[in-house]
Amino acid sequence: GNICRSPTAEAVFRHYVQNAGLAGQIMIDSAGTIDFHAGKAPDLRAQRAAQRRGYDMSGLRGRQVEDGDFYRFDYVLAMDRDNLAFLQRLAPLDSETKMQLFLEYARNHTEREVPDPYYGGSDGFERVLDKVEDAAEGLLQHIQQKHLG
Repeated sequence: GNICRSPTAEAVFRHYVQNAGLAGQIMIDSAGTIDFHAGKAPDLRAQRAAQRRGYDMSGLRGRQVEDGDFYRFDYVLAMDRDNLAFLQRLAPLDSETKMQLFLEYARNHTEREVPDPYYGGSDGFERVLDKVEDAAEGLLQHIQQKHLG
């Protein structure tokens, strides 16, 4: 739905990219695989958890992934295997974007799926942030080495 995990990842990664001085070189966006929350702000619990760590999600709004995303972005990263499978089916055959799980870039977490915190307590949003920060750091390092090095 693009109101919990993916906007959290977007906000964290955007923060890391800005701190690295690369905001003008890396395009970042998030989208959901369904349009249920299109146009809505991220979940307040996600926003509060992110705010406590210095990430601002207040300007983000949910949107659904679209065909153009598979041409616009070099990477389309999913939070879990179900969403990855959906994206792989949705992607146009001539798209060259790399599709994989976001946590493939994590260095300190062995899990490969970001758990959905929506139906749980606030501690779930903190666990999401722990995993997302790890993967965002790894992703930025990967991009710097592969594309900007």
